[in-house]
Amino acid sequence: MKALSLISLFLILVNCSAHSVKVGKRCTSPMADGSFEKSFVWVVDKITIETFDKKINKKNCLKNT
Repeated sequence: MKALSLISLFLILVNCSAHSVKVGKRCTSPMADGSFEKSFVWVVDKITIETFDKKINKKNCLKNT
């Protein structure tokens, strides 16, 4: 049941018309106070998808650890 729920949720997210789903470990650049965001699932607006990988990427995760 749990697997079916997760698959259904994934299909709903994938079919969004205004957003795209990026899967994989990615991090933001650290802020002035040292805080950052890290996630394995990112929901990205299709308008900003071109600049997403420049701002939020795997290289930032190595810098933050």
